[in-house]
Amino acid sequence: MFVGPAALLFLAFSLIPIIIAITLSFQDTQTLGEGRWVGLDNFSQLGSDRLFRTALLNTLVFTVGTVPTAMAIGLGLAIALNRPLPGRSVLRAMFFVPMVAAGVVVGVVMSWIFNTDYGVANNALEMLGLDRLPWLTSPRMAMLTLIIVVVWTRIGFCMVIYLGALQSIPAEVREAAAIDGAGPWARFRAITLPMLTPTTSILLILNVVFSLQAFDVIYVMTGGGPGFSTTVLIQYVFRSAFQDARMGYAAALGLVLVAILLIFTLLRQRAAKRAESFL
Repeated sequence: MFVGPAALLFLAFSLIPIIIAITLSFQDTQTLGEGRWVGLDNFSQLGSDRLFRTALLNTLVFTVGTVPTAMAIGLGLAIALNRPLPGRSVLRAMFFVPMVAAGVVVGVVMSWIFNTDYGVANNALEMLGLDRLPWLTSPRMAMLTLIIVVVWTRIGFCMVIYLGALQSIPAEVREAAAIDGAGPWARFRAITLPMLTPTTSILLILNVVFSLQAFDVIYVMTGGGPGFSTTVLIQYVFRSAFQDARMGYAAALGLVLVAILLIFTLLRQRAAKRAESFL
């Protein structure tokens, strides 16, 4: 009786849409209605689709740019704020606030900040005597700008997770190493980092999944442009379905993305089990 409502919600919003997507992926259709059955043609087109390869490459660049950067900065902040400092709780909250902000809101505000003509970022550069930068109008700069924004929103999450892991490390271990003459860097390299390995593994996979699902900030700030320089895989799915009216092809693209996400989800579960056994 208690499981029933949750099962109905899962059926309506997860299982049935997945079945519909699988069915559409074998059809040539412009709507959610019945289309012409084409078998594996939609999947075979992926190999020759230049834009699909571009979106896949952009997804890789975006993921590589956001994941290690956010984790490294988050770890640094966690170590800094794990010490007794004045206003430590306020600083923790300030760094975590971007994580809870809506992606659309972040995208709109950052579009204003990085606007080429009147943005705060370029005004600050001019005050320093530097040239204005095409943050969102240059193909290379647009991807870099998106990475900066997404890293800014995600470092708070990484910081909080690392803070919890740091506080679980026994203080006696670090004190014993300090008594033996180990310096701060030696203690970090020999004690802190190894004991953070399970947390790092989980965070790595979670951040990769977050990057693969990133849509709202990219859609609001660049719309996938200029050109297709910031079109990632999930945005190409949206474009194929609702702009190009290729529902069947979009469903095939979506299944490819789901397969990638499923792989990382399974890896996350394995990492979580390893973390439990480590603890």
